[in-house]
Amino acid sequence: MPAAEIPLSEHLRKIPPATRPTVETAIRTIKEVAPQADAITYRSQAPRSKSAMWKIVRYAVDGANVVGVGTFPNHATLFFYRGREIDDGSGLLQGSGKDSRFITLRAPADAEGPVVKRLVEKAFKMSRAPAAR
Repeated sequence: MPAAEIPLSEHLRKIPPATRPTVETAIRTIKEVAPQADAITYRSQAPRSKSAMWKIVRYAVDGANVVGVGTFPNHATLFFYRGREIDDGSGLLQGSGKDSRFITLRAPADAEGPVVKRLVEKAFKMSRAPAAR
């Protein structure tokens, strides 16, 4: 039997107060850009290690993950499942994984800036196209 889904409100209550506003703003930004996306919370708890990301929620379209929100003790992260394919003229996207990329968010203003919104928009537009291989 699969584990029960953890409500987003429960995750948010447990996020450290220093990063909670940034996580909440990142979630608002995603909802503003893609209000019809499916929000899927992770079945996870805060990690024991300060260097491990606590994945909170991901947003999907037609079952395909597009963007997620995670947190560390001192910052939040917006991660893009197909980030390698996003044309990022801003230089904000970080990472060198096979497909995903991320943005470090140190304050709520980072999560609602125009460049971040454009990247989220690009990710959701790309979700309608087949993945490049």
